[in-house]
Amino acid sequence: MKIWLDGGLRDTGSARVSVLDHGLTVGDGVFETVKATDGKPFALTRHLDRLTRSARGLGLPDPDHDEVRRACAAVLAANPAPLGRLRITYTGGDGPLGSDRGEHGTTLVVALGETTRRPDSTSVVTVPWTRNERGALTGLKTTSYAENVVALARAREHGASEALFGNTAGRLCEGTGSNVFVVLDGEIHTPPLASGCLAGITRALAIEWTGAQETDLPLDVLERADEVFLTSTLRDVQAVHRVDERALPGAAGPVTAKAMRIFAERSGDDLDP
Repeated sequence: MKIWLDGGLRDTGSARVSVLDHGLTVGDGVFETVKATDGKPFALTRHLDRLTRSARGLGLPDPDHDEVRRACAAVLAANPAPLGRLRITYTGGDGPLGSDRGEHGTTLVVALGETTRRPDSTSVVTVPWTRNERGALTGLKTTSYAENVVALARAREHGASEALFGNTAGRLCEGTGSNVFVVLDGEIHTPPLASGCLAGITRALAIEWTGAQETDLPLDVLERADEVFLTSTLRDVQAVHRVDERALPGAAGPVTAKAMRIFAERSGDDLDP
């Protein structure tokens, strides 16, 4: 397996990042996960734009898009896979043990992991913890993911593949690595960015392609929604057949099934929408 680390391809067994890298010691880093099919990345421009927005939100220098594109191309060429998870990680680099940054420059790592297509439907659980819609990291895709690790472990314990958060105001927000949509009276709704959710790439495309509405939703909308589905880079559009103890009949429902078809068709027609 080959990865890209700070300017070139390396064997994973010999590639080394400093134990004092700020991404490791304090989570001072941002990342993107990009779907790659037969060596071709999907929506890479949108992912790079969000990588830059996240970096700016942390006060990191803008990543060099040309370098990141070269790195992605090199890693994809070196690791052929029918379906891959292309991970771009960009950190504050070598630094002191506190929160102050060092002066050694940033770290860029690009790696690929082979994956498989997700099932058409899944189960989710809600968790008692909240997203802070007013936090310093709200809307940024940072490497500070421990909260998601804990919530996802809770979901796995209950036989689900995703955990859904409300925010501090008791409104529906997002999953650990997905955005959530609900169908009410035949119309598709998803929480607005003001809820504290991440501006998902698949979320944005699903809104554009299906006409979904951004709507401030109470968390208990999950108890009465006609249909629920998730979007993410590796899920695309995935129906939900159970929320906590509530089974949703006929998942994928007709509105979700149509959204799945539209997304598959549109994404197949344009790899960089």
